[in-house]
Amino acid sequence: MTDKRFNASQAHKLDAPERLLWLPPAQVIGALAVRPGDTIADVGAGTGYFTLPLAAAAGPQGKVYAVDAQAEMLAHLEQKLGAGAASNVELIHAEADTMGLPDACSSLVFLANVWHEFADRAAVLREARRVLRPDGRIAILDWRPDVESTGGPPIDHRISASDTASELQSAGFGRVAHTNIGKYSWLVQGELA
Repeated sequence: MTDKRFNASQAHKLDAPERLLWLPPAQVIGALAVRPGDTIADVGAGTGYFTLPLAAAAGPQGKVYAVDAQAEMLAHLEQKLGAGAASNVELIHAEADTMGLPDACSSLVFLANVWHEFADRAAVLREARRVLRPDGRIAILDWRPDVESTGGPPIDHRISASDTASELQSAGFGRVAHTNIGKYSWLVQGELA
């Protein structure tokens, strides 16, 4: 664990109602253009803030691998799933650079608010490429370093969207684009070239 990893004892903050105001899941899911039948690796799934809307967008023919390195986070998500929240979600306890998923199993790899936590982002991108289908896409959502917020990581831990876009291009992703989303976040997306 790095000193930048979100502390699982603060998991309640991930489901705080005010988060819906400054990072609306519907806005993010819309920007991702998830289609029914998609298979998505939600890396850093946490308590399922995006997992459950992704599962709904992918529909019963789709699937979401909820990948998280912290068992405590997956336990929170498992409770929600036990309440019948979604039947197309599979919990995966793994690091982002060694997901343990089959090769070419996902149409989308989504990383939300975890990009700044990784010491070896190139290894995470190699793993994302491995699990993506040939026509697959990657989407990274994280905190803007140019906007002060009441929550989130310290400004000096944040990475810019343009730096992230450059990292994706260096890793062989094409059609890389980025936009600001919500009040404090950016979204960078790319496709396998």
